[in-house]
Amino acid sequence: MLTLALAGKPNCGKSTFFKAATMANAEIANYPFTTINPNFGVGYVRTKCACTDLKTRCTHCVDGNRFVAVNLIDVAGLVPDAHKGKGLGNQFLDHLRQADAILHIIDASGGTDSEGNPVGVGNHDPTDDVKFLGFEMTMWVYGILDKHWTRINRQSQGKGAAIQQSIAETFTGLGITTDDVRDVELKLKLDLVHATMEDLVPLCAEIVKISKPMLIVGNKFDEVPEALRARLAAEKVFFASAASELALRNAAAANVIAYLPGDEEFRIANEGTLTPAQKAGLAKISAVMKQCKGTGVQQAINRAVFELLDRIVVYPVEDENHYCNKQGDMLPDAFLMKKGSTPRDLAFQVHTDIGKGFLYAVDARSKMRIKENHLLKNGDIIKIVSAAK
Repeated sequence: MLTLALAGKPNCGKSTFFKAATMANAEIANYPFTTINPNFGVGYVRTKCACTDLKTRCTHCVDGNRFVAVNLIDVAGLVPDAHKGKGLGNQFLDHLRQADAILHIIDASGGTDSEGNPVGVGNHDPTDDVKFLGFEMTMWVYGILDKHWTRINRQSQGKGAAIQQSIAETFTGLGITTDDVRDVELKLKLDLVHATMEDLVPLCAEIVKISKPMLIVGNKFDEVPEALRARLAAEKVFFASAASELALRNAAAANVIAYLPGDEEFRIANEGTLTPAQKAGLAKISAVMKQCKGTGVQQAINRAVFELLDRIVVYPVEDENHYCNKQGDMLPDAFLMKKGSTPRDLAFQVHTDIGKGFLYAVDARSKMRIKENHLLKNGDIIKIVSAAK
């Protein structure tokens, strides 16, 4: 599964976001470093199910909405100079290594300082937090490169291609390739053979952008002073209210409201059973949702997966006529695939042996055989024919 990491300074609402997205247990409190060890859970991206275009509905969606699982990690709070060991240290930057993309959660209300201490709404400029995580990660990567730079230079013997390969090998764990390093060198007009350590900081910044695409999520939208919203929007901040989402999830679980994550509104099941305080709370959440077109939590996850990571949803089946597996289960699986993926890629995603034995694929909608280099589209239903049993 894809993995998204929730990162940011302490007390910005990461754990609330995590709990709202996963309904997993996570300690939430109004003080820094509530989270020390990372929390792991499962969230979901929401998409229109392929069955909505067919004559019958499958049993794996909710009212035509398919929820596809992704891993979520709630990383302990990072403070300025974490890469130097400040706060809880840079060991938590290492937890980001396994993430495919990062949701950088900031306290958009300006109610916490740079180290996560409560200072009152509007008393800290949240625009200062926007570039903080990218800088910390850049300097973390720079520290790794600095440690290996002497060896890289010695082994490369002044050859540019060898330096590119050595840098890529140093960052294999981040998914960086030699082509990536070469492209960055050209983009920045660097000469790696004669580069100083100072020249390598922009290189490290680009490595972070390639390996860990990031969406900045301005949490606590319901508390953001109006004057701040335009400034944060100019910084391409995506707004959310994790507390509102968590309240809705709990209310829906108690059958107080009808709500699906990602909906732009909710419906009260029986208004007569609500207390005045509950009515007021739901009214406040409804007002937030009108401004944000939802709470922003599900929307942020969707945006990270479908835009930052460029994924599509593809449905593998064994029976192209009934869109099901051998047991008759319709559209049992939904896989998140990179745009540009082929039927052979899908076969390997289903199982390594099926990929190795791949023969051909069938588009279940058209019933036509498709080439192994055919580019899959979002919502495709594909039968894989393989020599593997």
